[in-house]
Amino acid sequence: MSRIGKLPIPVPANVHVELSEDRVLVRGPKGELLTPVLADVKVSFLDGRLVVERRSDEKRARSAHGLTRTLLSNAVEGVTKGFRKTLEIQGVGFRASKSGKTLNLTLGFSHPVSVTESRGITFTVEGTNVIHVDGSSKEFVGQTSADLRALKPPEPYKGKGIRYRGEVVRKKVGKTGKAGKK
Repeated sequence: MSRIGKLPIPVPANVHVELSEDRVLVRGPKGELLTPVLADVKVSFLDGRLVVERRSDEKRARSAHGLTRTLLSNAVEGVTKGFRKTLEIQGVGFRASKSGKTLNLTLGFSHPVSVTESRGITFTVEGTNVIHVDGSSKEFVGQTSADLRALKPPEPYKGKGIRYRGEVVRKKVGKTGKAGKK
């Protein structure tokens, strides 16, 4: 039995869960999320907890068991607490600002880059070089953060670009032939 899949998911009192055969709708203070359920597993709501059970012992059912439990757990956590990813911008002249629902980025290109909030995602700018991406869906928060980072990934020589908070960028030495000549 899957160690992750057999754990029940506690559902807080302010979260409403609707079960159907192939999906689970979770509503909470931060929004609502729809999670698909494969035919190989069965989801039930007992005593304020979601329980995921597999219908057979086939390989497909075993692999879907833990996955479904984790997706439902993320949905419950997302509608109650939400998820956040923090990005840092490093580089001279690189900065971020927010106007309305639009995130404006100056990243050393010949033009500014604008990104609009979508799918329950909100941007918060702290100072001029820290961006917080918030939302109820862990998948959308992660994908939006990855899309922002892909606009200007950190380069290995000076480390300029957009990186996740706490991400370590290994720097290269660069040219050394010129330093020894006079």
